[in-house]
Amino acid sequence: MERRTLGAAALDVGAVGLGCMPMHWGYTASERSGEGALRTVHAALDHGCSLLDTADMYGPFTNELLVGRALRERRGDAFVSTKCGLLVGEQHIVANGRPSYVRRACDASLRRLQTDRIDLYQLHRPDPEVPVEETWGAMAELVAAGKVRSLGWCAIDARARRRRGEALYGETLRQLERVQQVFPVSSVQAELSVWAPEALAALLPWCETRGVGFLAAMPLGNGYLTGTLTTGGGFEPDDIRARHPRFTAEMMAANQPIVVGLRRVAARYGASTAQVALAWVLAQGRHVVPVPGTKKPAWAVENAGAAGLRLSARDLADIASLPRAQGSWE
Repeated sequence: MERRTLGAAALDVGAVGLGCMPMHWGYTASERSGEGALRTVHAALDHGCSLLDTADMYGPFTNELLVGRALRERRGDAFVSTKCGLLVGEQHIVANGRPSYVRRACDASLRRLQTDRIDLYQLHRPDPEVPVEETWGAMAELVAAGKVRSLGWCAIDARARRRRGEALYGETLRQLERVQQVFPVSSVQAELSVWAPEALAALLPWCETRGVGFLAAMPLGNGYLTGTLTTGGGFEPDDIRARHPRFTAEMMAANQPIVVGLRRVAARYGASTAQVALAWVLAQGRHVVPVPGTKKPAWAVENAGAAGLRLSARDLADIASLPRAQGSWE
């Protein structure tokens, strides 16, 4: 698989990563057996998807434990990315950016992952009660201590800010500038896909001009862009899509022209719709790494195949001409 670099440290990873979250968090509880998920991780590594993206909150904790099982045999094949900064309670998810918590969280992640060093440690969400410089400074101390190789930032709250009338990613960019003065940012993780291209306007250019890697979260639109979901919805109650405005039957039907357009491009190459959606993300920059989530080995292998698909100028123009996605995102 093609390799790409993240950040000034030139961290080397496969062009397509593996998002491990669906194995234990956010989607339907069915098919979450440890062995099935473990086979998915191994399949991804076998096909060059070295970046394994997890977080302590997924489960919570069970996702890191799963990745740790895989790492026992495959540490040399894997680039381990995990996150801190969010605590899962019975009713709410809350941010915690206190330096003492960051240090404890890192040590706990190292134990669960069964490794002595995390390749990329990401701040899942800044704590509004703690200056970002303090949180980032504590994370930088972990690099100095040899527990972490590099630091990354997750821009997961931008849409909530837009609902409040703020510029999309405006606060994220201001915070990134602040923490960049404390310690280099190696990567930024944010949503980027054919039906959610907003990061292209300002966030991705910020990364490109500074040599910062970009991890594209939800590059398959929570599965919609694979073209395998029916337009009837019918998600189980614990699946985040059951409450997602774009996954109502009406909106899924309204957005079908996007899938149809991707399928037309896919037919030119004998590829899948998902592979075209991922190839589009890969085409957005040489430091962009899509991190599609899956819990099935076959899908991990299919996603890996997108790294070998090069879209032509005609393909990109056809995708650019597709209608904008309908329905609010939050």
